[in-house]
Amino acid sequence: MTEATDEIFLAQAIELAKTNVADGGGPFGALIVRTESGEIVATGQNRVTRDLDPTAHAEVTAIRRACTAIGDFSLAGHTLYTSCEPCPLCLASALWGRLDRVVFAADRNDAAEGGFDDREFYELFEKRREEWDMAIDAVRVPTSFEPFAAWIANEARTEY
Repeated sequence: MTEATDEIFLAQAIELAKTNVADGGGPFGALIVRTESGEIVATGQNRVTRDLDPTAHAEVTAIRRACTAIGDFSLAGHTLYTSCEPCPLCLASALWGRLDRVVFAADRNDAAEGGFDDREFYELFEKRREEWDMAIDAVRVPTSFEPFAAWIANEARTEY
């Protein structure tokens, strides 16, 4: 993709974000585009407050829709265009989705200025878990590994 093509898709992601604000949603929009052909496979808008789902970020919504559209959990060969720098949730989703590339317009500082400060999450991941406000405790039980043993034993599993 060229820089001019990137700008066209980013403009569309920004329009999705603005439309979403007008419809009562958050200021985030995203597109999944087939990298080679430039075909838009899916779009997403932030639906956190509308759907009462803290994971319904624009990027995650677009990734979910794109996977459904292509019938695969891998988005290799696709690019994510988003109106704003992906938060850690969205970036992890892009990594799990095996996207080729992520292109964003506004950055985390713009988001913070607009009332969406994800910087605290980036900073949190740099800290040791013992320093987090939310407790994260590993409690090993005798059956802890059983789901993985069942996975390994399942010859019909779909690798990912």
